[in-house]
Amino acid sequence: MATTNTMSPENSLLFDNIANDLSKKGYSVNYNALPQQLSLELLDQLHVMSRKEFDAAGIGRQQDHMVDNSVRTDEICWIDGSSDAGEKWLAWSSELREYLNSQLFLGLFSFESHFAHYGPGDFYKRHLDAFKGQSNRVLSIVVYLNVDWQPEDGGELVLYKDEEDAEGFKVNPSLGTVVAFLSEQFPHEVLPAAHDRYSIAGWYRLNTSQPDRVDPPR
Repeated sequence: MATTNTMSPENSLLFDNIANDLSKKGYSVNYNALPQQLSLELLDQLHVMSRKEFDAAGIGRQQDHMVDNSVRTDEICWIDGSSDAGEKWLAWSSELREYLNSQLFLGLFSFESHFAHYGPGDFYKRHLDAFKGQSNRVLSIVVYLNVDWQPEDGGELVLYKDEEDAEGFKVNPSLGTVVAFLSEQFPHEVLPAAHDRYSIAGWYRLNTSQPDRVDPPR
């Protein structure tokens, strides 16, 4: 697929890899791929954030939202662009959205994302980010912010190819790794880690606004 001339060579290569992977197999795993400066700025942002800015993560949306520690035990903080690092992350995500729309005609309209913190032993059991016909989340993206993460540290993302896949494959949550996958198609889970584990989880969505109701990003 052709790359554009307005973005950096680093982003052009990554975006092209993601688009090709999504068109062929529906998911893409790219190690050490997020621009290093952006990775480090997001990591620095995490270091200055207060734990009070994080809330226990829940499941479900809007009136169905609830905290269930049998399903997930992480904590999250939504990214609104109020920090320099957050603003740069949202700009990068918007650039990716525009590129994927131009190449794959996905109709991606809006984006929501949050920092996620998994303490030692925290987990998120196998789940889908969207159920067919019940959500407008189309594409999920995860970026990892863990320096010198080793295999024995655990905390892997396990991505399953479909509902019947019982084995899946593991992704080490090392700094700068970018994972993208179709939200309705790939069940996944987060395994417990030995240390604090940080990431960004985000979702590109379609526009389901109606004349009497504007579809919010979350």
